[in-house]
Amino acid sequence: MAKYSDIKGFTVQTLSTDPIASQVLGGTWASGGNTNTARRFTPGAGTSGPTHNNALIFGGSPSVLDTESYDGSSWTELNNLSANKSSGFGTATAAIGVGAGTAVEQWNGSTWTEINDINSTRNFSGTQGSTTAGLIEGGEAPGGASALSEEYNGTSWSEGNDLNTGRYSLTGAGTQTAGLAMGGYTPPTVQALTEQYDGTSWTEVSDLNTARYDLSGSGSYTEALAYAGNSDPPRQALTEFWNGSSWTEVADLSTARSAGNNAGAGTGSSSAVLATGQTPGSVTTTTTEEFSAPATFNQITQGQLFFNSTTNTFKETILDIPSGTWASGASFPQAVTEKGAAASSNSNGVFGAESPVAATFEYDGTSWTAGGTQNTSRQANYFGTGSSTAAIFAGGSVPPSRTANAETYNGSSFTEVSDLNSARSVLAAGPAGTQTSAIAGTGGTGPGPNDGSVLSESWNGSAWTETADLSTSRRLAGQMGASNTSSLIVGGALTSPGARTANTEVWNGSSWTEVNNLNSARNNLAGAGNASVGIAFAGNENSPPYSAKTEAWNGTSWSEVNDMSSPRQYVKGGGTASSAIALGGYIAGPGEASALTEEWTADLSNKTITAS
Repeated sequence: MAKYSDIKGFTVQTLSTDPIASQVLGGTWASGGNTNTARRFTPGAGTSGPTHNNALIFGGSPSVLDTESYDGSSWTELNNLSANKSSGFGTATAAIGVGAGTAVEQWNGSTWTEINDINSTRNFSGTQGSTTAGLIEGGEAPGGASALSEEYNGTSWSEGNDLNTGRYSLTGAGTQTAGLAMGGYTPPTVQALTEQYDGTSWTEVSDLNTARYDLSGSGSYTEALAYAGNSDPPRQALTEFWNGSSWTEVADLSTARSAGNNAGAGTGSSSAVLATGQTPGSVTTTTTEEFSAPATFNQITQGQLFFNSTTNTFKETILDIPSGTWASGASFPQAVTEKGAAASSNSNGVFGAESPVAATFEYDGTSWTAGGTQNTSRQANYFGTGSSTAAIFAGGSVPPSRTANAETYNGSSFTEVSDLNSARSVLAAGPAGTQTSAIAGTGGTGPGPNDGSVLSESWNGSAWTETADLSTSRRLAGQMGASNTSSLIVGGALTSPGARTANTEVWNGSSWTEVNNLNSARNNLAGAGNASVGIAFAGNENSPPYSAKTEAWNGTSWSEVNDMSSPRQYVKGGGTASSAIALGGYIAGPGEASALTEEWTADLSNKTITAS
């Protein structure tokens, strides 16, 4: 919580509402006009704008053929379908209705006409697009959950590449060449999966926060909404917003319900309509709700000071590190442990591979791709810092010896540079600065398995220089730093077998100073951030089990924050205090290496200022 003493003398703006990160995050649901016919599993189409008109629903269960259009206040019955449908896409005047079976009908604004069938029998598919460029994916087929996709060109259907995971009762958003498919059901699993379609193939991206099926969606490939649904049980009122990389919960519906694919949904993420559905207690409803995002809003900015005139409170916008959370990322191509890493965020890093040991892989927040090959096949927790396009690796072991070799990386290839002054492995893990300004601290120099050191070397972009020693000799510590004049080393293993430390030391460019300890002594941990604000995570407190603990550093002391999902040691990572990554490590015991990736995110938050 911010303090008045920190901001005294600054100009404070008066606002009626707190700033928000985007227009959609300020959106809310409001009641609309009821439909004429109660139904569930309702397909829909539309281009709902700020007035929530131009929405269409048709079909649904039980065996409903009715079509209704919405003008922003009331629903009007129009001409019926020839046969019931379970999925739909398009606009209120040009729509397509698909399933059950293979039958397809097209709406022209007044009547339905049968058109060419889809190629594969299915029900409850996800859908996107228009009457001249449409897409359906997944569905409930006679053999179970389908992964098939089909594209429509205005005349006929052709098979495209499959979803990565077959499922039905999912929903979609976007277009034929930039589509989004989310949620669904693959018996007996309720899915949180999200996949993106680029016109050729489907790629798995970040999951929904809450797994569900029979949900509705609207929007585009980069900005979408997913709302309502069934988590088996309960039925959901949740709404989530997709920003192109991750899902964030926004305002809930007033009525929890399982709905159906695009049940009267608009095409945008700032305006949508949801009609009908099945509420808790299996009650089929006529209820309509309208989603609206504010046309104007105050953009949230770090360090902003303001007075909220509605709540009568002074506030400051800060990075809310204590409320940060870990989420699953794409799995590494192989189980990996005891390597090196350089990462600037949870979507930018280069990491050493297990096999071959000189290989690397790069991460962009969505997927892993092969990186350059190191000139030295180093192992055993080598030093790394920087980013996927500007990194430096140093030290490690080249069995049976330890190495002083150092190499820089430019995003495609490695170049040998000046060696460390002291060959060593098991160095501190985490960001230690940049490719041109860094500190490499601690590590093992001798032949024994339990040796550590107080060594510290400064890198200026061309050479390593020995600096003042640390106070505590150790190995396998965590590190966080911005440059060769500002760094922090925490935890680690002492020279006595099995002894772990909570000791924290800060580097100011000339000396190391002991500061407040971690709450939990551990080794084999990693860090992210810098000497003023950072996090330390994972490690070994009492082998095994390993640790999932995350602690946040505020420049003075450590506090426990949200745990990782998987306890592990020898994890590799990096990034900032608000955007970090953790990769691999041992998850249960010796030999049980992991390919797990977790991403840490802490968002901006508006905090009330206290008088002190």
